Amino acid sequence: MWSVDGHLEDILGALHPLDPIDLPLSDAQGCVLVEDVTVPVALPPFDNSSMDGYAVRVADVAGASEDFPAVLTVIGDVAAGGDETRTVGPGQAARIMTGAPLPPGAEAVVPVEWTDGGTGGGAATSMRPAGAAPEGATGEVRVHRPVEPRAHVRERGSDVRAGDLALTEGTVLGPPQIGLLAAIGRGTVRVRPRPRVVVLSTGSELVQPGEELGEGRIYDSNSFALTAAARDAGAIAYRVGAVTDDADELRATIEDQLIRADLIVTTGGVSVGAYDVVKEALSSVGDEDEPGGGVDFRKLAMQPGKPQGFGSIGPDHTPLLALPGNPVSSYVSFELFVRPAIRTLMGLRDVRRPQVRATLRTDKALTSPEGKRQFLRGAYDAGKGIVTPVGGSGSHLIAALAQANALIVVPEDTTSVEPGMETEVVLLG
Repeated sequence: MWSVDGHLEDILGALHPLDPIDLPLSDAQGCVLVEDVTVPVALPPFDNSSMDGYAVRVADVAGASEDFPAVLTVIGDVAAGGDETRTVGPGQAARIMTGAPLPPGAEAVVPVEWTDGGTGGGAATSMRPAGAAPEGATGEVRVHRPVEPRAHVRERGSDVRAGDLALTEGTVLGPPQIGLLAAIGRGTVRVRPRPRVVVLSTGSELVQPGEELGEGRIYDSNSFALTAAARDAGAIAYRVGAVTDDADELRATIEDQLIRADLIVTTGGVSVGAYDVVKEALSSVGDEDEPGGGVDFRKLAMQPGKPQGFGSIGPDHTPLLALPGNPVSSYVSFELFVRPAIRTLMGLRDVRRPQVRATLRTDKALTSPEGKRQFLRGAYDAGKGIVTPVGGSGSHLIAALAQANALIVVPEDTTSVEPGMETEVVLLG
């Protein structure tokens, strides 16, 4: 028998990160950077207002109060994106909008709420539209409070400065990172693409959800669960409808999918039954003349998930992982073997799920077969540092899997774990 660790090492040792490509920002989400990105221009690129209000000279509003406001001449508007430049002189102010550049001569911004908004009345609550202001955006404004130099001004380079390191190689590009790249003017970025993963399930008994369930049939849940898991791992995943227990049909389906796959995952048909056709089909999938190809079927010292297959197929030696068909077995196998494979293809350094130690909370001891590493579904409470088993140990009990956020690991040399003992836990979410 293969060990769990030995099987995973064999898989990861045969895989290499996908070659880098240049992608536009709109297509780069979820990809991994292969370069350090430096800032070409400062952010913000100019001093600008953080408030709607009035750009002023500090000396002109010193000592201003409700009873004795500073009265300034409004020389016009300064709007974000506007081309016109106005200089604020002594006794003057410019209406300024959030994000607009601080005009020459101005030293600070007075929020509109600290003024009468140019109405001659009490404190304003908002800026009036330029078209609604008397005589356009001119007239007088009464300022009721003083300001310090640079008040309500976002200084040039206060976010990042030109030459700063914006993102490092190995960063996964999420929404904030995409936003930063756009803000510094990067239209494209060099990344490793998200792997394309094709998932297909096998079994003549499988019916697609939404169709009528005949006698002796079950709904195909594995392909949906594993496709979702592949996307969660970072892949672009394609789900293929269930294939019947026919080796020729399965072989043809897999060969058709090679053109769009960086990795193929099958579920079912890897045991020793008369209708477990995956081994038969994969013995000759397009690489008879290609050295180093083929799929090796193994027995692992684990529960659930004993039967496994791994190898490469087709002229491009596309990696393939063959998982068992029982729902829990297939999902546990995905988390232990397929997810690390996907993240290796992405070029990530940390490819495995995090593991922690937790105290077992249960009414009775957990038993495990000697010589096998057992993975039980569990509910992990990070705040209390405890984990509670969810459901039984059967590999078909998918309802319990939906309630679990962790796998409880019972080592090969342990046959019983007593309540209150500390155990290893694989975190799933």
